[in-house]
Amino acid sequence: MHNLPNILTMFRIAMIPALYLAFQVDGHLGDWLCMVIFAAACITDFFDGWVARRYDVQSGFGRMLDPIADKLTIATSLILLAHAHLVTDIHLVAAVIIMCREVLVSGLREYLIELRVSLPVSTLAKYKTTIQMIAIGFLLSDEAGQAILAPAHDIGLVLLWIAALLTLITGYDYLRQGLKHAKWKD
Repeated sequence: MHNLPNILTMFRIAMIPALYLAFQVDGHLGDWLCMVIFAAACITDFFDGWVARRYDVQSGFGRMLDPIADKLTIATSLILLAHAHLVTDIHLVAAVIIMCREVLVSGLREYLIELRVSLPVSTLAKYKTTIQMIAIGFLLSDEAGQAILAPAHDIGLVLLWIAALLTLITGYDYLRQGLKHAKWKD
């Protein structure tokens, strides 16, 4: 049980090439493969944290690797969606907002670690992540998702914008908290 959270996190990272390969498969089969792989990544993201907290098996390795796995999964998905023109035009702004916030918060956390200051994940940020994952899931389902639920793509885009709005709010909140600890001169 001690290594299970780390194993789940590494599994999530290993699924990124599988997501890319599934994205190359044409038709509904490829759409469903992407959806299943992405859903598995989201589920393991939830369970690695839950197991670590529930059984008190958190590790420095896990605390470092888990957010990296999250960011790699989201970034890869957004890049694939943009490349396939499933997220285009003004909707790319939402994807860019999400990606920029992820880089900002990662850099901020790295800086604050050197100062021995933690930046805990807020409840709003957890909601943002959930909405973001659902949005990307809808968008990855592409034509297969639309065959079951006609407005699946539109739902994905609306949720992507909601996630982008929450991204701005949580990013600003993290930045504000982090700047309190910033050393402007050495």
